[in-house]
Amino acid sequence: MPYRAPVQDVQFIFDNIVGLEQVAQTERFADATPDVTAAMLQEAGRMCDEVLAPLNRDGDLEGAKLENGVVRTTPGFAQAYGQWAEAGWVGISGPVEYGGMGLPLALQTSVNDMMSGACLALGLNPLLTQGQIEALEHHASDEMKATFLPKLCSGEWSGTMNLTEPGAGSDVGALRTKAEPNGDGTYAVTGQKIFISWGDADFMANVCHLVLARLPDGAPGTKGISLFMVPRNIPNEDGSPGPRNSLRVVSLEHKTGLHGSPTCVMEYDGATGWLVGGPHDGMKAMFTMMNNARLNVGMQGIGVAEGAYQKALEYAQERKQGRTPVGDGDGAIIDHADVRRMLATMKADIFAARCIAMACGVALDMAHATGDADWQARGALLTPIAKSFGTDTGIRVSEMGVQVHGGMGYVEETGAAQFNRDVRVTSIYEGTNGIQAMDLVARKMMDGGEAAFRLLDEIEQDAEASRGKLPDLARIVWDAAETLREATEWLIEQGLNDRFAGAVPYQTAFARVLGSHFHLKAAMAEGGEGARTRLATFYINRILPEFEGLLAHARQGADDLYALSAEDLGAA
Repeated sequence: MPYRAPVQDVQFIFDNIVGLEQVAQTERFADATPDVTAAMLQEAGRMCDEVLAPLNRDGDLEGAKLENGVVRTTPGFAQAYGQWAEAGWVGISGPVEYGGMGLPLALQTSVNDMMSGACLALGLNPLLTQGQIEALEHHASDEMKATFLPKLCSGEWSGTMNLTEPGAGSDVGALRTKAEPNGDGTYAVTGQKIFISWGDADFMANVCHLVLARLPDGAPGTKGISLFMVPRNIPNEDGSPGPRNSLRVVSLEHKTGLHGSPTCVMEYDGATGWLVGGPHDGMKAMFTMMNNARLNVGMQGIGVAEGAYQKALEYAQERKQGRTPVGDGDGAIIDHADVRRMLATMKADIFAARCIAMACGVALDMAHATGDADWQARGALLTPIAKSFGTDTGIRVSEMGVQVHGGMGYVEETGAAQFNRDVRVTSIYEGTNGIQAMDLVARKMMDGGEAAFRLLDEIEQDAEASRGKLPDLARIVWDAAETLREATEWLIEQGLNDRFAGAVPYQTAFARVLGSHFHLKAAMAEGGEGARTRLATFYINRILPEFEGLLAHARQGADDLYALSAEDLGAA
């Protein structure tokens, strides 16, 4: 059974869980009518199934190569990307005045979900471009917008982000790349950047690099960093790609997975660049791109989880091994209790993660459309959770997919292991999941927990409304939300390092409670009877209880961590 994009599941979530209709009711997104959304999901799903998915294995076996300074991509990638761009999918949420569709971010991220499940390596290319479009829309000059946005929205040109250096990873402020004024409004950018996804491609007319660098008067640390647009080819006056800029791909990383996506070491040698935003204000502009990317990276994890689940389900339905407790005993391994448990866990977690990410997208769209501070806070709160839980789900589900296959999962020919290798990096790039958790318990709690408490209020209200039809499940969800509320109240009273010590389990516990909320809503939407209700029962009774142990961990503080000395940790 080949990959099939989860169009029906996405449509159900839009219609019944996250309320996309409220986005369409705003003036900003009035064109996102239900019929438009449904048609776009169907067509994007078809292209994922028929055009992208057949290339997934090819990208793994015949990845990108650097030949004579040019990145040669997997055969078939150029043609598939061309069809994707021609259909307009790169500029789904891009500004209409520059050739984009101007549709909601929630719709864009759902299309990226399906694309990631079909072929993550190729899907990473437009994802980065979409983040760059948003950054330029908010921070670039009108002249820069006119030059770059039409080409980026059409997919003729692609975009990258250049943050990391050999000595500056998560500590971006340690970067050494410099930018010197040329005296004509341009800058000479010099330095080396690493881990640059899709830093070049033989099928792109131009590659536009957003590069963090320090001006001569830039202060140390992140406050002295500026952002520059440094294209591979300097645009001509008519907007066509002109002469080659003074930059090159030094090498490609040899990675565990994602072989079809070139990860480049970039060298800039006095390359011509243009300032994006104000001097020394580069992190503000780059964070616009990074926040867009963080939600989309969460969707990458969910998409890969979907692909891994579909492959595992197909194998479990066909593979016969041992006497089964169902029927006459000669069924497939899906009838064994432990395999059934794994498949149910995979499906339930994918649904929970997809709902969290799509709810985040809707919140960000509502904030964009209305400027409402509560929606802005909701989107900010959900972003680290969506990124971390989505990618953790991708890793966990793809690993479980290998286990369902048994010994054959460890054999590359089945393709089960590729999902696990490809998705592993998603919990690392665009801010590690540990950094996301630190952001959640620190910056996102600077409001005293108000955004979190408003969300917990909604969970409890929905649980109360569900008591008449699903009393047992509703009670469990309400109690979980109240326990999370108490833990959050404790958390905001602690010092930062005590928060950080339990940040990851707290973040996961929050996601678990959110997952129970969305599963309960799904069960109510189908009237309390049916497949979604049975899946909700499984999640709430078997998976949700993990949150209590996670919160116990989160509330321990940091003392016991630092009671273990570095010598203790190195002792035999």
